[in-house]
Amino acid sequence: DNLYVADTLNHTIRKVTSAAVVTTLAGLAGAFGSADGVGSSARFYQPQGLAVDSARNIYLADTGNHTIRKVTPGALVSTPAGLAGSFGSANGTGGNARFYQPTGVAVDGLNNVYVADSLNSTLRMLTPGGVVSTLAGSAGRFGSANGNGTNALFRGPQAVAARGTISATLYVADTGNGTIRSVVAEGGNWVVGTWAGSASAGSSDGVGGEARFCGPGA
Repeated sequence: DNLYVADTLNHTIRKVTSAAVVTTLAGLAGAFGSADGVGSSARFYQPQGLAVDSARNIYLADTGNHTIRKVTPGALVSTPAGLAGSFGSANGTGGNARFYQPTGVAVDGLNNVYVADSLNSTLRMLTPGGVVSTLAGSAGRFGSANGNGTNALFRGPQAVAARGTISATLYVADTGNGTIRSVVAEGGNWVVGTWAGSASAGSSDGVGGEARFCGPGA
């Protein structure tokens, strides 16, 4: 299998084969921007997290542009959600949605894309139809509270992973709180808990809340 890398400060998406051959799939080193296009004609601005769906499309958090980008196996780059240079927290479809320095993404078996929207301190979802919603957290509110949906609070989450083929459980690196949070769909709600760590920095190993992290990321 190939490994894909968001080469943040080069503003490119790279590919590493099983033979360790590295190529640039999209973007141009040293040239930042927001243009869609094919291969080196596309532009990114400090991309960070990425994930690959079942059709081998790459979805990535184009952090500096406040957008979510898509790169097909043929290296065609598009912007399914967000508007370059315009940050915010609005839900909506495609370019009507807003993000604020998203940093991490994950994809489930139905090709829904989950986004750690870092400076909004929220967890967002982008459907295959381009609809963006907020699953958990509240934009502009920071904290460590567990609970349902917008009653839960995060502090600058930077990464998200999906476990299970159909959004069974999400795990979020809640960077500013130094914790790993779990987000589970239950009865129409997204229930947020603290899976590991406690909202105080440290380096201790242990079980669940006994463990300590310091600024966990991807």
